[in-house]
Amino acid sequence: MFTQVTKGIKISVKTSFEGTFFKNYRKHYAFGYHITIENQSKDPVQLLARHWQIFDALNETEVVDGEGVIGKKPVLHPGETHKYSSGCLLTSPIGAMRGNYLMLNYASAGHFKVFIPTFRLSAPFTLN
Repeated sequence: MFTQVTKGIKISVKTSFEGTFFKNYRKHYAFGYHITIENQSKDPVQLLARHWQIFDALNETEVVDGEGVIGKKPVLHPGETHKYSSGCLLTSPIGAMRGNYLMLNYASAGHFKVFIPTFRLSAPFTLN
């Protein structure tokens, strides 16, 4: 598990290898990631947007930006958590992801970034 805390917001990531398949005559490796966002601060916050950098050992880095996560913009009061799962496709059995969430602090009305720790994506057969 990969974990990081930014301004009282704890991000935990677990990854999974989902398998391989062919798309457009090319082999792809499917990975899942399961994220827990925990508000350990004293203020309520809302997740507004996400920014991802996806590193594929055989391709250029892909950047993904968007509102919320999986169609939601969760509000987290102190002590609350939000969990979600998503995934990505790589053309290599090895890669990594990192990014950040744009959050709104309801107490101060200020925006801040919460960093998502870099996490590895690797198919089990690539490990020694």
